Amino acid sequence: MQTVKTIDEVVEQYLTYGKKEDALFIRRAFEYAENAHVGQLRRSGEPYITHPVAVAMILAELQLDATTLAAALLHDVVEDTKVTDEEIVRQFGAEVAALVDGVTKLKRIKFDSSEEQQAENLRKMFMAMAKDIRVLLIKLADRLHNMRTLRYQPSEKQQQTARETLEIFAPLAHRLGMYSVKWELEDTALRYLNAQQYYRIVHLMAQKRKERESYVNDVMDLIRKKCQELEIQAEVTGRAKHIYSIYRKMVTQQKEFNEIYDLFAVRIIVNSIKDCYGVLGVIHTMWKPMPGRFKDYIAMPKYNMYQSLHTTVVGPRGEPLEIQIRTWDMHQTAEYGIAAHWVYKEGGGRADSKFSQKLAWFREVLEWQQDFKDAQEFMETLKLDLFSDEVFVFTPKGDVVGLPAGSVPIDFAYKIHTDVGNRCIGAKINGKIVPLDYRLRTGDIVEVLTSKHSYGPSRDWLKIVQSSQAKSKIRQWFKKEQREENVARGKEIIEKEVIRQRLDPKELMTPTLLLDVLHKFNFAREDEMYAAVGYGGLSAAQVVTRLVERMRRDVASTVVDPLSLDLRDKKHPSSSGVRVRGIDNLLIRFARCCNPVPGDDIVGFVTRGRGVSVHRADCPNAIALKDDHGRMMEVEWAGAPDLSYQVELEITGMDRHGLINEVMNAVGETKTEITAVSGRVDQKRMAHVSLTIRIRNLDHLRNIVERLKRIKDIHSVRRVIQ
Repeated sequence: MQTVKTIDEVVEQYLTYGKKEDALFIRRAFEYAENAHVGQLRRSGEPYITHPVAVAMILAELQLDATTLAAALLHDVVEDTKVTDEEIVRQFGAEVAALVDGVTKLKRIKFDSSEEQQAENLRKMFMAMAKDIRVLLIKLADRLHNMRTLRYQPSEKQQQTARETLEIFAPLAHRLGMYSVKWELEDTALRYLNAQQYYRIVHLMAQKRKERESYVNDVMDLIRKKCQELEIQAEVTGRAKHIYSIYRKMVTQQKEFNEIYDLFAVRIIVNSIKDCYGVLGVIHTMWKPMPGRFKDYIAMPKYNMYQSLHTTVVGPRGEPLEIQIRTWDMHQTAEYGIAAHWVYKEGGGRADSKFSQKLAWFREVLEWQQDFKDAQEFMETLKLDLFSDEVFVFTPKGDVVGLPAGSVPIDFAYKIHTDVGNRCIGAKINGKIVPLDYRLRTGDIVEVLTSKHSYGPSRDWLKIVQSSQAKSKIRQWFKKEQREENVARGKEIIEKEVIRQRLDPKELMTPTLLLDVLHKFNFAREDEMYAAVGYGGLSAAQVVTRLVERMRRDVASTVVDPLSLDLRDKKHPSSSGVRVRGIDNLLIRFARCCNPVPGDDIVGFVTRGRGVSVHRADCPNAIALKDDHGRMMEVEWAGAPDLSYQVELEITGMDRHGLINEVMNAVGETKTEITAVSGRVDQKRMAHVSLTIRIRNLDHLRNIVERLKRIKDIHSVRRVIQ
């Protein structure tokens, strides 16, 4: 359990590396925050001020400057008290105020969903981070302390916070090279997301600890002895693998705990790079290195400044043994990452140039995020970039270029320069011509072939490039070069999507409904929105979804007298299989949000100009409208054996080869029409299959569901209500 820190402890920690006069500034920030938060309590029952103090302590342990610690102490006063930004500027200066504003959430703006709010808060943080990386350091410290005290939150909040931590903040800590923060965030998140596996691994590690520690101690003694013989000063330590890394290995490699041998790793810290390679030679003469398991991150550092030699050898017991070799400077960077390189001097100094170069990825994020009008799409792209591994390739001159794993020569071309990417017509890898969809591998020498007569990038490139930077540059080219074509193309794509969803473009694409879409995605005019869809910056599905949502809200807010409207279906009386009690031949439409079928309990609602909309009685939209008695109609199934009804099912099960085929065959055996099918696999290797079928009645549907449930590895089959 973490003990509550005091401001005296924070100042004491700061004075181990900072100045006495700056300590007074930190105390003044504490006193101001304490007064602002007076009377506020955390869920644990402790005074709220204990949280900002704990955040400041985490940053002091990372040896951050006094300005950062003051901002950490004040980071919640604008969000949670009556203190304004202007007051922070007056009391502590513009620099502290900018840091506080960077981590303050956008609570005063109304959002359509919590996901959209989360996305916009992160986008705001990235914008502030572009000006000062310390914004992110404060946010990571804030999240770390919140994770340490997550046990006081309700279960739903624990799950939500832990998932966001695992998807966003732990990968951000990894990008910054802050491994000490990353591992704690990951391990704590796993404890709340999968407590059973977490405590199982803890228990199994405790059982093997004595045996493994004895083995690793013997190995370390042998290494120390060899280093002394060669007169190399080295600190040799052993460390247990982190719980989350063991869990990930068990999941991704489908191994049981007793099949994982490298639960412990040996770390050797020396004084110079020369000694790193000297010790590596010693290790490889003592034990046989395993092929393909040596990585030189000193010659080719990771994007987050991490440097070390990694090798895996066959140890004394014939088991794999992982060994890391680094200098003391490298070790400091490995533990604290960018925080270890933050040099903030009096008079407004900035971090060194090498440090600035390592922030390239964050600058790229800010470039391509401008292309995403939708914050949720920005979030999805951000997650992909955060989780992607890297490959290291060479230019013909021998310069090293880091790219996301799975990148193709086009990604490399745009990494070199925008014009190189736009004029790319081919590529050579290690001297041989390869197709543009060739997946780059670490160590490849890449030469881009260009032509002044190139017509520019192809739209197909967007499907094969991996880096967000390349996608952004390609979209920019289409946006600039082919505006009129993009407008026409975008409008056509949206109309096709509307028709695909069996809706009428004339009814849905009205000026009023389109205006709502423009506001949602921050467009000034319709042609800008159409152009964005045309060049790929916005998807037609996003536009149509927004149009449908707005139309439903308009319908739900309209009170109509059913007897005042001519809603009769004169061409096809009673053709829907549903009749309205007391009124013949009314126009009937089935609600697409729940797709009712014969056998379901149903209710009807009158809509303006669109007849009676029939919903399942348990449909959320129907429940929301149930108090509007002026629009409710009693409806019943009329019995029409020749009709069919569309239903969407979501099938969940363990991913394996041939699963979708078995699902399709099971449905086919019932002689049921399948109108759409799609599938995806999540990070837990669970398959999610979406199946749209046409059925006759509820008994027909139950028969299909029972057949699907009998398939091996299927966990659940549910009917989708949007």
